[in-house]
Amino acid sequence: MRPEYHFSVPDNWKNDPQRPIFLDGEYHYYYLYNADYLSGGGGTSWRRATTTDHVTFQDQGVAIPKFTNVNGDCWSGSLVVDVNDTAGYGAGAVIALVTQAPGGRQATYLWYSTDRGRSFKAGGEHPVLPNPGVPDFRDPKVVWDDDRDRWLLLHAEGRCIGFYVSPDLGQWERVGDFVRTDVGLLECPDLFHMTADDGTSHWVLGTSANGKGRGLPATYAYWTGRFDGARFMPHQQEPEWLDHGFDFYGAVTYEAHDDAGAVDPTMRRVIGWANFWDYPHNTPTLATDGYNGDDMIVRDVRLHRSGARYRLVSTPTAALTDYTHRQHRLGDLRVDGARDLDVRSLTLDLSCTLVWDPATPPADIGVEVCRAPRGGRHVAAGVSLRESFSYVDRRSTVNPTGGESRAALDPASGSLRLRILVDRTSVEMFVGDGGVVHSHRVFPLIGDDRIRLFTREGRAIFQDLTIRELRLD
Repeated sequence: MRPEYHFSVPDNWKNDPQRPIFLDGEYHYYYLYNADYLSGGGGTSWRRATTTDHVTFQDQGVAIPKFTNVNGDCWSGSLVVDVNDTAGYGAGAVIALVTQAPGGRQATYLWYSTDRGRSFKAGGEHPVLPNPGVPDFRDPKVVWDDDRDRWLLLHAEGRCIGFYVSPDLGQWERVGDFVRTDVGLLECPDLFHMTADDGTSHWVLGTSANGKGRGLPATYAYWTGRFDGARFMPHQQEPEWLDHGFDFYGAVTYEAHDDAGAVDPTMRRVIGWANFWDYPHNTPTLATDGYNGDDMIVRDVRLHRSGARYRLVSTPTAALTDYTHRQHRLGDLRVDGARDLDVRSLTLDLSCTLVWDPATPPADIGVEVCRAPRGGRHVAAGVSLRESFSYVDRRSTVNPTGGESRAALDPASGSLRLRILVDRTSVEMFVGDGGVVHSHRVFPLIGDDRIRLFTREGRAIFQDLTIRELRLD
């Protein structure tokens, strides 16, 4: 049941992604890894993989072993390449700011690498950012503040994100914070500057958050706004969400570079953990493949103006189409009820434009994927035009919690672009321009590889329906 074209840990366990860095022409991706998971051992190390296209990754082994020093195992943090030797470990040293919790007290510690990120040493046993006496004090995210020529660190501190500045990555001064009390515990903060499609530039503040108490997602929340080096001033109070599904947590964004290493200010990439803490250990891959830990597909993310607001839009990373093993161009298919396709696959990329008459719309349009031969088990992905939302419904397949994710939409246009990725144990649906995405882990049985198009109480056209079967080798 291991996915074909999504990242998965070689064995045992993975959870939080760490923001990839670009070094020597490739991206270095670190993540939390536990080699003793199957035998019942605890703790996490930092394991590294490298990629040039964000689809295929080469495992490079453990970079920071767990329980290396008296401060215990390493949790989430972030890495930077210290080009100007501000920290004193040499020009080009890779510096990691990492959460450790000796005695259960979370704090931020510095680790450094002088071999291009292959291995790390502790920069001392004392924290560079000590805990002031709060239970949640973790997930440091470091960025370089070009406008003020200094390092900036974001820190998850319960219901707020703290802002700290430093000249050398070792001495930090708190300068401000961003407080939110209505989306649960804030984790894995993020801050970056982007150029939108209208040429304007904006700051984006993101964090993993849990809005389920308000009927909102529990994924990556973000705000666009202004940042003055100490305060973030959002354009609007309500967050936007990078994903409306159930399994896109601990996500990190990272810079997009061209072949010469220059940063593209109009695009970032994002990778998210394909799981959630409500059911982290419930997966059949433990029995079938001896591991627990996948990521959702890497996405290319851009900032688009939408009326008076700005929002992030996502598409599966561009290189994914390079791994098309077989393509089925099915054209325009008219559906009034149900239509079963001859294509069978659990590793596919399906795209089409749904077209309907706005004057007499059907109640529902969608695609059943991961469908059993007799149809009892399936995952339904589509749009409810009667109730004006897009959805992915995994209640009719094997899953830890079932459930259906929803996101509001306007059905008045009479058409909507959909792109659906299926990879054995995941379904991701990209809606319209990618401003709405639903990411879910699912557990179909091996033979549940059928595809059905459906409408309810009306008809629609699945225009330019294309299915790409994907394979990495």
